[in-house]
This record gives sequence, C-alpha cells and structure tokens, in this order.
Amino acid sequence: MHVLRRTTVATTVMLAAISLGACSSSGSASDSAKDKAPVDQANWPAEVPTSGLVKGLELPLESYLPSYTDQVAVDTALRTLQTRCMSEYGLTVDLPRPGANPPPHSNAVSIERRYGLSDRAQAQKYGYGLPKELTRSLESVEEGLSDIEVEVLTGRKKPEFSPPKGAKGSDGHFGGVPEPARAEHNGKKLHEGGCAGWSKRRLKVNEEDAGFVSRLASTSLSESRPLKPVEKALRSWSACMKDQGRKAADPYRAMEQGYADGDGTTKNAIELALDDIDCKEQTRLIEVWFKEESAVQKRLIEENKDRLAAIKKRMGEVLAAAKAVK
Repeated sequence: MHVLRRTTVATTVMLAAISLGACSSSGSASDSAKDKAPVDQANWPAEVPTSGLVKGLELPLESYLPSYTDQVAVDTALRTLQTRCMSEYGLTVDLPRPGANPPPHSNAVSIERRYGLSDRAQAQKYGYGLPKELTRSLESVEEGLSDIEVEVLTGRKKPEFSPPKGAKGSDGHFGGVPEPARAEHNGKKLHEGGCAGWSKRRLKVNEEDAGFVSRLASTSLSESRPLKPVEKALRSWSACMKDQGRKAADPYRAMEQGYADGDGTTKNAIELALDDIDCKEQTRLIEVWFKEESAVQKRLIEENKDRLAAIKKRMGEVLAAAKAVK
C-alpha cells in the first residue's frame, strides 16, 4: 500500500516529550500562570470519530492503544519529570504543554484516513490537507532548545535542521545518525537517553508495546486489502471515479494526485477529494473495508491474546503512575 504522506501521525508511540511541539528555555511568572491554565481541548481528536464516513467506527486493536486523553495524561507526567530532571543540571526549560498541539488522529490507527479521506465537510475546506492547528504536532521541539539542552534532554547531540553551508543533500550531521551527547554537564553524569529516557523509565513506559500493536494494525490493513469484498468495492470505487473523469486504482493513489500540485488544498485537489468521498459513499467502500479488516484484527487479537493482555495491563499501570506524579 502507499504511505499517506503529510497526513498521518507517526505510527510509533507518542510518549516522547520531544514530539510535543515548539518550546523555549525561558521561565517567567507569566509562563507559570499559563502552565496552570487548562489546555484548550477544542481541537482534540475524538476517541471515536463523530462525523464523516467513519463516524462511530472503532477497530478492535484500538482498545490496545491509549486514547489521546490518556496519552496527554502520560505526557504531562513525563513533562513534569523531565523539567525537574533538567533543573538538576542547572537548566530551566519551558517544555511544550501536552495537549496544546493535538495531532489529527486519536491514535496510531488513524482511522479517519485509514482508507483515504472520509469526511466530506473537511475535504470541502481543506481537500487532502489538514487545518494548520492539526499539523503543529509534527513540528520538532529540538529547534527551540539550545545544544546543551537537547543533549541533557535526549542523551544525544542536537541535529542540524538545514544542510551545512555548501553541502549537497544530506551531508555531515544533517540527516545523519545522531551523535551521543557529552558524558556529563555541570559535574553531573547524563542519564541514559537523557532526561526523556529517565522519565520514561520512572513511569515504566514500554515503547515496544505501542509499536507491536501498530505492526499488527499494519498487518491487518495489508491482509484485508486483497480480500474479495474489498477488491470488489475498490473496483466499484475506481469505476465511479472514472465516471467523474478521474483515474485512480485506490484512494491512496487519489491522495497522491491530490498532493501532486501542492499541499493538497488547491482547487483541483478539493474537487478531486469531493469526488473521492462521494464515490466512497456510493460504493460503501469504507463500510466494506472496515468490516473485513475488523475480522482480520479479531483473528490477530486471538493469536496474540496473551501479549495483548499484558500490554493492556501495562497501559493501565503507566496511566496510574502518571496520575500519581505531582
């Protein structure tokens, strides 16, 4: 299948504080007041979609991934621990507040765009793109930190965010393998993985858990794609698109076309997106694919029931530990 470029959240675990948005190294009274104010939840993704063709749909494996609300609770605890850890090295940092820059989807399954676009109202405004407020979660925190702050936080040196002067493509440190951080700062040895790694160990976060569930979800999507009901629905969708003067074998190809001439929000992209969704509705493509993939996931859950039960247990323990951090 084709990767949904520019539209999906990384399918790795969202627990690292270094993926929470922009930050600075200032700490003022106004910052403190802002820190205590409630985070605006208006743009938080719903745990189960409330609109579009995936309204009310939730795949079986989603119960083994934390909801965005629970993820924010864990990330908030990690942020608290990391800020305290950094202060032990004489560094005062204002790390981004969890929940302030929400992602477009509640978890790594990304059901809203799992089968391509699914929300006509959103497509009418943004085509294949996303509102700017839902893309800030993809910005790097590290650009807002000094070199030493990055080293103490992550346990590695700060990467370059643009090619060195005179460099061609990926050269030197740009885009290369991160270099290990210095051994100590202000006479104190750096933690393995920096303060970020230390904080995750304090909460007993197991990043492999979410990675395992995400891999199962990837397997279910790829295994459901060639099933006869899905193939039939895809052919019907493609024929419907052809009737509209479009040429695309599947929704991922249509999405690629939507981004071909820009950021996916051009007039042409919006028109294509609307045809795409209308054909999905006419052919019941998402309904059919969701049903077939759900069956595949139920089988995968049964085949991995012991490990998944352990993952769900750890999820609860991590959340409880996070809520105990004050």
